[in-house]
Amino acid sequence: MNKGKKKKKKRRTVSLRLNFLFFIVFLLFSGLIIKLGVVQIVYGDEYLREVKRTENDTISTPVPRGKMYDRYFNPIVDNKPLKAITYTKYPNTKSNEMLKAAEKLAKLIEQDTKKITERDKKDFWLLTHPKEAEALITDKDLELVKNHKLEEKDLYKLQLERIKETELDKFTDDELEVLAIFREFNSGYALTPSIVKNKDVTEQEFARVSERLDSLPGVGVTTDWERDYPYDETLRSVIGKVSSSDEGLPRDNIDYYLARGYSRNDRVGLSYIEKQYEDILHGKKAKMEAVLRQGEVVDTKPLSEGERGKDLVLTIDMDLQLAVEEIIEKELRITKAKGSTYLLDRAFVVLMDPNTGEVLTMAGKQYVRNSETGAMEIKDFALGNITTSYTMGSAVKGATVYTGFQLGAISPGTTFYDTKMRIGGTQKGSYANLGPVSDVTALKKSSNVYMFQTAIKIGGGHYVPGQALRINPNAFSVMRNHYAQFGLGVRTGIDLPNETPGARGPDTLPGLLLDLSIGQYDTYTPMQLAQYVSTIANGGKRLQPRIVKEIHEPSNEETIGPVFQQIQPKVLNTLNGQEVWMDRVQEGFRQVAQEAGGTAAKYFMGKSYRPAAKTGTAEAFYDGPRKNEFSGLVPTTNLTLVSYAPYNNPEIAMAVVVPWAYQPGGSDDINKRIGKQTLDTYFKLKEERASGKKSE
Repeated sequence: MNKGKKKKKKRRTVSLRLNFLFFIVFLLFSGLIIKLGVVQIVYGDEYLREVKRTENDTISTPVPRGKMYDRYFNPIVDNKPLKAITYTKYPNTKSNEMLKAAEKLAKLIEQDTKKITERDKKDFWLLTHPKEAEALITDKDLELVKNHKLEEKDLYKLQLERIKETELDKFTDDELEVLAIFREFNSGYALTPSIVKNKDVTEQEFARVSERLDSLPGVGVTTDWERDYPYDETLRSVIGKVSSSDEGLPRDNIDYYLARGYSRNDRVGLSYIEKQYEDILHGKKAKMEAVLRQGEVVDTKPLSEGERGKDLVLTIDMDLQLAVEEIIEKELRITKAKGSTYLLDRAFVVLMDPNTGEVLTMAGKQYVRNSETGAMEIKDFALGNITTSYTMGSAVKGATVYTGFQLGAISPGTTFYDTKMRIGGTQKGSYANLGPVSDVTALKKSSNVYMFQTAIKIGGGHYVPGQALRINPNAFSVMRNHYAQFGLGVRTGIDLPNETPGARGPDTLPGLLLDLSIGQYDTYTPMQLAQYVSTIANGGKRLQPRIVKEIHEPSNEETIGPVFQQIQPKVLNTLNGQEVWMDRVQEGFRQVAQEAGGTAAKYFMGKSYRPAAKTGTAEAFYDGPRKNEFSGLVPTTNLTLVSYAPYNNPEIAMAVVVPWAYQPGGSDDINKRIGKQTLDTYFKLKEERASGKKSE
């Protein structure tokens, strides 16, 4: 009886508990149903709108850069079309999705694996071996994270460190090819097409990928480009470089470019003309609007087709440039073969229109050692015309005479007796005792003494044979400021970056002022020397040298597009002074080239183009690339020549610079030989074009 009561009581207790449990479950389900009802009825429309909500973003596709032509519209820099395979990563694209696409693409193309780094292999191993990667993290590591002694992100670093080299060595060639493709996929930015392959894409590869784009999400095919140089190395150092799609934007200027609408993997000009005219050459990207829903692209709409960059017409005459480069190279080889010098390794020629500042030729050649063969080769060094400077010697004496006129130290016709000058315990003079010389004769015969006497008067000094010389130290800055009127010792303003102003000697000893007056103290660039002689040729206007003549609209035709902008001549300053002062300097230059006794008459007298000129010989110390081979200063000689023609109606101005032409005891006229051949070539080419024998 008692047992039965107990069983009934137990059954009642269980029933109560079950009923209570069912009641709780009922309440929970009721709450869930009410919640779902609220979501559907109250917030249903809002959630539906969120699911259907789309976002619009813009996909930008790079366009080819503008081209470059010489003044006669011969292509100097062109774009060579390349078949290319691209990949566009979308906001919600996952690594495993990219991996699958990379695996499919690897079966269709051959991908170079040389760019793969050890870090790339480690990242790829962790992605493709998730279980093994997880095993690299210990319980102790997780405990440290739990106790905030280690951060979550540090776990990945630990995994990278713990991967064994033997694991990385197990990658097959096929797997490495997938990695190389995945690497390119992963290097891009969302909604920005990145180049997977654009070198040596075969017709078969291009066709296979094109046919399977539906099964390759994000992969695309397009026509890419690379810079093409019809004249090979000629002027390459001045043209400059463009970054590759791998390099993208330069790190030191990345914010500048991003603020102007560039993408991180865009190719930009890195140096010289390519960099200076980046805004012109870059062009307008083709744009497409991407319609996104929950991070996935559901539609695209074209916005603009884009436009390749505008074209540059340079002031350069490529026929003349090539001819002058050949002259320089020939004369360098001849002079080196003589054995009179072991330091000569370069020479420069600048040809400029003295009436406009247009640079027709900017030639430079340099001997360099081939890093692979060890043999010496002659390479383009046109850039050295604005990036290297030298003592130029007597070529600058025209500026000294004109400065003497301006400061009242001399006047037209002033005569000095040219003989050795004894200053303290030293002697300074010309290459010979020239006797009485006027301002014109001093230029014709290149009198040092005339320049010394002029400089002494500028400095407020008085020459007494045998006594120390005293001058006002401010004379250095006074003379330099006047030289700057010609372009000597200051940047010329040429439309290229990284131009050097040259170097000023640091001391102000009286004897050094005399050296300054004959071009043997401060250093100048070949371009400065060209600007200087152009200023004399045109009667006193310092014109800004220019490498770009015109900017043209892009054209899809073989002919160049219409003019967008024509660059006008720019006068930087005009020399103050009497007309007769410039007449005297110009007459001196004419006599140098055209009268017996002139220092360049041997090469130019009787020429039909009637040139004016000034030669230069500077005693200097070698400061070139081999200077570390020597324990002390090595004396050497720089040779220069400035000229313009015709003397009475100048149309061409020239500067020739040959540093370290020979050592003490040697002699050479390489500067004059180069100058003569250069002007002969210019006027011959002009005659051929006028007669129709040479097409433009």
